[in-house]
Amino acid sequence: MNDPVSAVTKDGRYGYEAAGDPSLPPLVFLHGVGGAARAWRDQLRVFGHSYRAIAWDMPGYGASAPFKSVSITTLAEAFAEFLQALEITKPALVGHSVGGMVVQQALAKNPTIAGAIVLAQTSPAFGRPDGEWQKAFIDTRLGPLDRGETLASLADGLVTELVGDDPDPAGMALARDCMASVPEPTYRATMRALIGFDLRERLPEIGAPTMILSGSKDQNAPAPMMAKMAARIPGATYVELPGCGHLANLEQPANFNRALEEFLRHHFPHAGEQNS
Repeated sequence: MNDPVSAVTKDGRYGYEAAGDPSLPPLVFLHGVGGAARAWRDQLRVFGHSYRAIAWDMPGYGASAPFKSVSITTLAEAFAEFLQALEITKPALVGHSVGGMVVQQALAKNPTIAGAIVLAQTSPAFGRPDGEWQKAFIDTRLGPLDRGETLASLADGLVTELVGDDPDPAGMALARDCMASVPEPTYRATMRALIGFDLRERLPEIGAPTMILSGSKDQNAPAPMMAKMAARIPGATYVELPGCGHLANLEQPANFNRALEEFLRHHFPHAGEQNS
C-alpha cells in the first residue's frame, strides 16, 4: 500500500502528504505558487517505494496555516521548521518554481540542509523590485483578480498558459484543481514575495549534488536561463524535457519521474542502500 496520506505537524502549523516507510531516506517536494502538496501525489506514489516521500503545503496552502507576512525568507524559515517538526535531516529536496526559490533560500541560510537538490523550473532571481518586466509579470497575474475574477474562474486559462505540448489529462485536472483552490490572499502574498528575490551570487556555494530540470516550452523559467543557472552550480546535472511547459511533474509525469529517479540513483541513497 503506497497511497499518500494527509497529515499535519503536531503543532498544527503545517500540512503535508506522505508515502513510504518513515525509516527510508527522506525525499521532500515543494510546490509552486498555484500548487499544493497534492500536486505531487504521482511522485509520492512512485517514490514512496524507495523513500519516505513527503510533499509540503507552503503556509496558506492546503492544511498549512497562513502567515501574516510572506517573503521567500519567511517561507524558507517555515520550511526549516517543518523539517525540524518531522525530524528530517539531510533530505533530498525537490523544489518547483517558487518552491525552488524556497530551497535556494534555505540553502543560503543552511548550506548543509540537503543531501541532494533538484531545482525544477525555477530561477535564482526575480530581478529588480522596480523593473518593468517584474511589474508587468505581477500585474498580469494579479490584475484579473483586481477586476473581480477569482482563481476558480481563472484556473483553466492560467494552467493552459503554463503548459507545453500534449500534457497529461489527469495531471492537468489536478493542476486546475490546485490552482482553483489556492486562497486569493495566499496567491497574492506569494506572488508579491517574488519581488526582489536574487540569489544568483550564491549559486557557486551550493555543495550538495544538484539537478536543474527545465522544460523546452517553459515561458516562466526558460530553458536557456536554467542552463546558465546549472553552469554556475559546481557539478550540477542539467536536464531539459522536450515539449514541456512549466508544470513538468503534472504535464509529463513519467518523464519527470524518470529524470528524478536517474538523478537520485546516482546521487542519493534509496531503500537498501542507505547503510551501504
